[in-house]
Amino acid sequence: MTNENPQNPDAVAEEPELLVEERGRVLVLTMNRPAARNAMSMAMAHQIGDALQMLDDRPDLSVAVITGSGGTFCAGMDLKGFARGERPVVEGKGFAGLVRKPPAKPLIAAVEGYALAGGFEIVLACDLVVASSAAKFGLPEVKRGLTAAAGGLLRLQHRIPYHLAMELVLTGRMWPATDAAEVHLVNRVAEPGQALAVALELADEVAANAPLALAASKQVLVSSVDWPLDEKFDRQEEFVDPVRKSSDAKEGAAAFVEKRDPVWTGS
Repeated sequence: MTNENPQNPDAVAEEPELLVEERGRVLVLTMNRPAARNAMSMAMAHQIGDALQMLDDRPDLSVAVITGSGGTFCAGMDLKGFARGERPVVEGKGFAGLVRKPPAKPLIAAVEGYALAGGFEIVLACDLVVASSAAKFGLPEVKRGLTAAAGGLLRLQHRIPYHLAMELVLTGRMWPATDAAEVHLVNRVAEPGQALAVALELADEVAANAPLALAASKQVLVSSVDWPLDEKFDRQEEFVDPVRKSSDAKEGAAAFVEKRDPVWTGS
């Protein structure tokens, strides 16, 4: 690591708490507080929120992958920061800058090691999950006199069977990723150390498709859960009609006729 402080030649530049990398149409976010098992700080929450806003704002990006450094996904809220009165919450976006308002575009979790408490709630806010066979999930808040209020209590019973969700919440026990895969919370199980690589393969498969269509499809899937039955088709038009009229829709049809790969512009 190079020294970037000319006023103090003995100083070493601190690693950023969030590493952001672009891989074609894929944005990779790496939580980077390995000494704290990537526990969520206020600074990192704001950086994640900013990065995911960039994802949604840029037409050349289609999907994001979020992972953790040092062999751990995220151990939840930084309790040392909490003791100082800090809460890693971004206004309007919630814990970690995403659990209350995830990005409009698809988000994939790549999980190694532990995804606990708020770390598991980040996973639950993602659209696809890749996990190491050695990874473990858990909502241990009840063991600490707290509740899983960053989406765990709101989302888990919709991702897995109700009674299993209730058991995990009320016991706070660890839950192996292999068990999570059996009830389809995990899309793909990777060898230990390979979760990011497998998640990037999945991200590339997603990113090969039209970005506007991806975002609209996600939003209809997420939003339509509580739409009245007789309004569902009309209400989805808000999302799908702009896609139907887009340049990418014309490009998709032209590429099919011309037997070539489409070139998406996100417009």
